[in-house]
Amino acid sequence: MRIGILTGGGDCPGLNAVIRAVVLTGESLHGDESIGFLDGWKGVLQNTAEALSVERCRDIMPIGGTILGTSRTNPFATEDGPQMVLSTLAARGIDALVAIGGEDTLGVANRLGAHGVPIVGVPKTIDNDLAGTEVTFGFDTAVQIATDAIDRLRTTAESHHRVIVCEVMGRHAGWIATHAGMAGGAAEILVPEVPFDLEAVCERLTRRHAGNQFSSIVVISEGAVPVAGADAESAQRARASSSVDPFGHARLGGIGSWLADELERRTGFEARVTTLGHVQRGGTPTAFDRVLATRFGVAAVAGVHDGAFGTMVALRCGEIVRVPIAVAVAEVKTVDLALYRDVAGVFLG
Repeated sequence: MRIGILTGGGDCPGLNAVIRAVVLTGESLHGDESIGFLDGWKGVLQNTAEALSVERCRDIMPIGGTILGTSRTNPFATEDGPQMVLSTLAARGIDALVAIGGEDTLGVANRLGAHGVPIVGVPKTIDNDLAGTEVTFGFDTAVQIATDAIDRLRTTAESHHRVIVCEVMGRHAGWIATHAGMAGGAAEILVPEVPFDLEAVCERLTRRHAGNQFSSIVVISEGAVPVAGADAESAQRARASSSVDPFGHARLGGIGSWLADELERRTGFEARVTTLGHVQRGGTPTAFDRVLATRFGVAAVAGVHDGAFGTMVALRCGEIVRVPIAVAVAEVKTVDLALYRDVAGVFLG
């Protein structure tokens, strides 16, 4: 078979491990030929691709990012987009497509399936917010990077008796903030799932300092918001952005700076902010993400040869299974509130 591979959306540690697994597994077990489309769905629309051999992919597993490039191109942004995809696949003689991405990339894959495109999906997002799988590759690496940052910020916070706000990624789901905040022993963890009461946060930090804890780390997801009211309106103005991507997502950022300013103004404690941003996506993947991405890639090839199109490989109870792509993109997988409140919450304040 001739298998097309693409990586879409934000870059993510572990993408190259999936590409490697698909190419090596396909060639060694089935004699497949692999074609890599460049820059996600953009490469399919523009018919730009490269042949992927075992020699090309053998040593790419520890490399961050994606050798194929990526973009947030949406084929459904134009009326002729789906037909352009079909034309490219036909011209390249593609028998099946392995789409590696998150909600947007796999959302496109799901819609193209209705147009007859044979697709198997692989879940990718550092945010871990894709339904149907217990965890996505890239998440473990992002959490480790954020935890390392919190550990380093703590020494500065303690030396200067400061409150340091650490803003991490997480538009709709606070998985990174919750896990990294727990691992780093943060005083406060603020996530999109639970609007926060700014006055209550200030009161807890004040009690903490009164108890001779003169430094605090506050971890906040980029999508976190205060409870409805004046604070919510103020925060919204502070991070307002007219910039949106091809899928209609507004560019977020700025909640950490707003929060640090408000904490200093209301408590009198010196506050600083560190926004980790794209640092969380970069660098070499952890061992866990390399193994998970490899398992996903091997399973994707099996799915192709089983004709399991319209499905996504997923991790459930330690096993790799197949779930409908439609299920995976139907809703955002938000943080388990039992974990947030009953486990992480015990150690906050």
